Amino acid sequence: MIKQLRPLGLITIALWLCGCTNTMTADKPVVPPVATKIPHQMTTHGVTRTDNYYWLRDDSRTNPKMLDYLTQENAYTAEKLKPFEGLKSKLFTEMTARLNPAESSAPYKWHAHWYSRRFEAGKEYPLLERSESLNGRAQLLLDSNQRAVGHDFYSLGSVSISPNEQLMAFAEDTLSRRIFSVYIKDLSAGQLLNDVLQNVDEAGLAWSKDNRYLFYIAKDPQTLLGYQVFRHKLGTPQAQDQLVYEEKDDAYYISLGSSLDESRVVLSCESTTTSEVLVLDSSAPLGQFQVVTPREEGVEYHIVKRANDFFILTNWQAENFRLMKVNMADAADKNAWQQVIGHNPDVLLEEVLVLDNYLALQTRENGLTHIVVYPDANPNRGYELQFDDPAYVVSLGVNLNQHARELRVRYSSPTTPDSTYVYDLDQPGKRTLLKQRQVVGGFDKHNYQSERLRITARDGALVPVTLVYRKDKFRHDGTNPLYVYGYGSYGIVIDPDFDDAVLSLLDRGVVYAIAHVRGSETLGRAWYENGKLLHKQNSFNDFEDVTRGLVAEKYGAAGKVVAAGGSAGGLLMGAVANQAPELYLAMAAHVPFVDVVTTMLDESIPLTTNEYDEWGNPNKKTYFDYMLSYSPYDNIKQQAYPHLLVTSGLHDSQVQYFEPAKWVAKLRDYKTDDHLLLLNMDMEAGHGGKSGRYRRYEDTALEYAFFLKLLGIEQ
Repeated sequence: MIKQLRPLGLITIALWLCGCTNTMTADKPVVPPVATKIPHQMTTHGVTRTDNYYWLRDDSRTNPKMLDYLTQENAYTAEKLKPFEGLKSKLFTEMTARLNPAESSAPYKWHAHWYSRRFEAGKEYPLLERSESLNGRAQLLLDSNQRAVGHDFYSLGSVSISPNEQLMAFAEDTLSRRIFSVYIKDLSAGQLLNDVLQNVDEAGLAWSKDNRYLFYIAKDPQTLLGYQVFRHKLGTPQAQDQLVYEEKDDAYYISLGSSLDESRVVLSCESTTTSEVLVLDSSAPLGQFQVVTPREEGVEYHIVKRANDFFILTNWQAENFRLMKVNMADAADKNAWQQVIGHNPDVLLEEVLVLDNYLALQTRENGLTHIVVYPDANPNRGYELQFDDPAYVVSLGVNLNQHARELRVRYSSPTTPDSTYVYDLDQPGKRTLLKQRQVVGGFDKHNYQSERLRITARDGALVPVTLVYRKDKFRHDGTNPLYVYGYGSYGIVIDPDFDDAVLSLLDRGVVYAIAHVRGSETLGRAWYENGKLLHKQNSFNDFEDVTRGLVAEKYGAAGKVVAAGGSAGGLLMGAVANQAPELYLAMAAHVPFVDVVTTMLDESIPLTTNEYDEWGNPNKKTYFDYMLSYSPYDNIKQQAYPHLLVTSGLHDSQVQYFEPAKWVAKLRDYKTDDHLLLLNMDMEAGHGGKSGRYRRYEDTALEYAFFLKLLGIEQ
């Protein structure tokens, strides 16, 4: 995620304090900071690595030498970006002008009210509202713009309404560290209660049936993992809250929710490869959480409750998952599970919704999502919802009534704005468009074309690619500029949905591509397994081969290719920049995970140990050697690199700020070109960058201005 370019303070006179030199004067050319080298040796498995910039790490984020160095980098970036500012401002105005000032969500019914979110013109954050009828007078529940006053960063997290609809718990992060505070509001009186819960994880809040207790997850201040579940009794101080569950294995994330019938509080514990679910009768909040079926290494499962049965979506003896059913009392015995929908090696089962009379499955086949409906949960009577776009994403929407005979789905494509449809399940094929995001300014989807194709990788694998371009700007002669985006980790799929900011590229003749490289689940679980651990190199090869293939197929011009990725996608950018820098004019690496080996060897760094199943444990020599072979920081070479825009946040809780900072410092020392190398370190933001409806476009406008100007597109 691109970070906002922030105003900078005066540069200290005592430059030696920051460990760098600079000559930013009126009569001398601007030169980049040069970080002091302080050798730090690390020996693992007989291999000694020297990290000259290890000193940039300061977990307290208070070291003056480190802070002054980052200030120097930001000052240099600000100076070098001056020629880009006009285009950046134009792009920002263009992007925000597409927003409907009064945008709102499609209201949904829960209990006696219709709930929705809406924006007011010029405001950054949503208003939460409800009404007693679909078109009735709205009651304002929360104005998050007022809550954000006085904070440089604000993010509204989980929101949970009590079963009697009289209370609302909501979580806020004002530090950008994903550490939340929870407040509780009396919706009848319109006043906040005295109850305030600190150091809370974002992964869910759950009420007891009697509205007297709220369950939440506390964060470990060192690992930043949510690891303890507490029961809070309304009207009592947090210090008296009762610990009801503690996750002892820091390879697991935990999350809270409620079953669709609201009879159970559901606690999910998940590592990269294994999961376990516990449930608590919400009518007996003082009871104990009960395990549905004990965790078993390599077995993942998720539950949906209906009456006395659990429907279980699991990869047990089914790589792409299958759907099982079992009486709640027998759930711990896998031999009692009965198959409802069997395993298909070509179809990944992603999500399930169980209604009284219908079963709806969200699946993925050939890279695209599908919704299949089964009347009476009969696997022989299923029918699929139909859509027309060559590339698209569809998912189960907000469906909160288990007795419903209709289904909400969310749909989007590279040429179709986010849309909410409702399907009448008693009349297959009958659908109603409830809401489609309005794009202001004369947007016409027919001006744009999306494509779905496969590019052959070097080992013969066919890598899916999503393309979108403006029809009247596209020339299939290899002259168009090309933007390639990638991620490829954790099984996460970058779906081909609508992004109104991308229109600013398409309208200028840029072809936009998503490379669905291995490491995602685009083509099912095997596609993920073949891009992780000792197969991670496939992700990098796929991205390079997609780039070469698109140029060969004349979707883009050699010399006019730019690329971007964030977080684990920043690792992708770093590895590809080392291995095939000649393919790209410029790259943007956002909050990039680039110091793979050093980070994964250090269990004191947040979120390290629970990543072993994704990257490997470098304390084992096999994984150490393999990770060292691709780690971007360890493989910097004396060679020419593309123009690079690197972004980060000082308070990033996912990828610590010192990784990109060290990477840039080392690149400056090694690279042999005179291309731009810019570090934009937001001194107040974290992993997600700036929040806010308008402010988030500042990040994108900066990136696009960087690329477009380097491509010679000035307007």
